[in-house]
Amino acid sequence: MFDLTGFQRDLLYVIAGFDQPSGQQIKGELEAHTDREITHGRLYPNLDTLVNRGYVEKGQLDRRTNWYALSDDGREAIVARHEWEDNYVPFETPLQT
Repeated sequence: MFDLTGFQRDLLYVIAGFDQPSGQQIKGELEAHTDREITHGRLYPNLDTLVNRGYVEKGQLDRRTNWYALSDDGREAIVARHEWEDNYVPFETPLQT
């Protein structure tokens, strides 16, 4: 996942937390947790990048709404990222301020 932006990684984590969310569900979830508006012009090109790189699968709910789901590669990337992060910030060690 080192080839992804932080926003793209956030998208992966949100998608992983839902069963085939729509773009609007993903957008709403991120906005609720970041207190920032996410424009369609930012959201959908980044989702398309994740699809094109094989991290996410995309399907159609209806003519106007797509769903997104982690691919096996996306799930493996998240697991690998967590393992890498654990080397530097183990969960059992509280963060020092």
